[in-house]
Amino acid sequence: MYDLIIRNGVVIDGSGASGYRADVAIQDGRIAAIGQISGTASRYLDADGQVVTPGFIDGHTHLDAQMFWDPLGSSSCWQGITTAVMGNCGFTLAPSSKSRRGLVVRNLERAEDISGAAMEAGIDWRWTTFREYLDVVDSLPKGINYASNIGHSALRTFVMGEAAFERESNEDEFTLMRRELDDALSAGAIGFTTSRGEGHNTSDDRPVASRLANWDEVRGLVMAAGQHKERIFEFAPPSVSRFGDLETRRRFHNEILNLSAASGVTITWGLIPLPEVTAEELPLLDRAAASGAKLIGQSHSRGIYLLYSFLTDTPYDWLPEWKEIRSLPLAQQREMLQKPDVRSRLVAAAKNAVFPKAISSDSPRPPDFSKLVIWQSPLPPNPVVQDVAAERGVHPIELMIDLAVETNMQQFFYQPGMDWSMDSIVEAMRHEHCVMTFSDAGAHVTQQECSLQTYLLAHWVRQRQEFTLEEAVRMITLAPAKAWGFHDRGLLREGMAADINVFDPALITPTLPNLLHDLPTGAPRLESRATGILATIVGGEITIQNGEHTGALPGRLLRRLN
Repeated sequence: MYDLIIRNGVVIDGSGASGYRADVAIQDGRIAAIGQISGTASRYLDADGQVVTPGFIDGHTHLDAQMFWDPLGSSSCWQGITTAVMGNCGFTLAPSSKSRRGLVVRNLERAEDISGAAMEAGIDWRWTTFREYLDVVDSLPKGINYASNIGHSALRTFVMGEAAFERESNEDEFTLMRRELDDALSAGAIGFTTSRGEGHNTSDDRPVASRLANWDEVRGLVMAAGQHKERIFEFAPPSVSRFGDLETRRRFHNEILNLSAASGVTITWGLIPLPEVTAEELPLLDRAAASGAKLIGQSHSRGIYLLYSFLTDTPYDWLPEWKEIRSLPLAQQREMLQKPDVRSRLVAAAKNAVFPKAISSDSPRPPDFSKLVIWQSPLPPNPVVQDVAAERGVHPIELMIDLAVETNMQQFFYQPGMDWSMDSIVEAMRHEHCVMTFSDAGAHVTQQECSLQTYLLAHWVRQRQEFTLEEAVRMITLAPAKAWGFHDRGLLREGMAADINVFDPALITPTLPNLLHDLPTGAPRLESRATGILATIVGGEITIQNGEHTGALPGRLLRRLN
């Protein structure tokens, strides 16, 4: 007898091959049979009118902290994610002793917009080394599977303390870092990550610890990671690698290519979908593959955007006139926004605002009303502020205030973080050495939501028909499984892990984000769910059915062992 049989569905197995009608039987957390199954099971799931696919894999999350107070792993679990890779951009909770946890929190709370108070209240710090941390993660109840990198910033503060934010390491400190890295990888960390990105700063306005490292330190640690089988080096690139002079860009690209070739490590980073960037970085991926190196670009189905609302943040909250109002309870804000004198004062202050130069990812940036989208529907088209303001005969800032009042402060707006090219987004998603991932789930919790996978299926497959359903499923299952070295998932095959989604391709759609106050201190975060998913199965157990958690928490820590 099987544990579960999924009957009457169309199997899209993750390989990119055409779907076919078949049953799927599950036993002991593995796929036991696929085809016309005559046996019996303890439980059945009718998938008539649905497709049956591998569970989705997200290679770029920051769920490291959230998993301690949220066993389910939302919003990822609602998006069909069954495996998430955390510890990206150099940010991890370990290694670090409890007495030095403030150094780790300092790296995370601003750079990734994770509440320091929530981390203090919600994390039971029961480790010092990364090996001990993995054992704690192993013991936690989990609704999805996790794999973890070890982060460079935490590694530096573990060895160097406060000096990690002030200077380069010396030879003895590098030796200690390498020793801890070796032990972490031996214990099952899947890779090593760092940030060179100027947008990553601490809560006390300094570069995060990894940015103080020289390239010799980074290179030496990546070479050490290469002594372990199938490891990843993920990094947030410096701006000069995209926007510096031609010689600087070429030198950086060659260094990355040569480092992968020399170390045997897969190197990955998030691609910016600007034509001038993809014109250089996509050929770099091809050049690496031809030379025996392995570089993986992380593509995005939306393009990273700036999210605004009166529930969370507006572009003008830093102005004194706005601070006065925005510090009030939300209901009082709504009352004040309806007073003509208050409105005129706010509008005048916003019109005359001189925005400071952006030095960090959370620096205030002036909105472009011609691109600022009024987020009314989960999928395009949505109107932009400039057009609706013109229709109403009001200034765009007045329109934002009007819409906030009309929707009881619930209206969200979003704007591309840069002038993204839709053609470049599609080109990157389609590229054979790119993986469509990079949700950042668990980070920027009031600044973005993480529905990349369901948006791909709803917008780029169903609406735009840029990809077949089979192609898109492969992009979010087998492709990330191969890139991150998960050999027992990402495909529906007998013997593979029974991580599975069952959904209606005509209905699957991300929802608009909803603001919750469910962090340990009541701090806010955005949650996005999805419609059209009948069930998500992790390790053979149904965890989500018809949009509700079943109570099952079968997720595992996926260790990479030599």
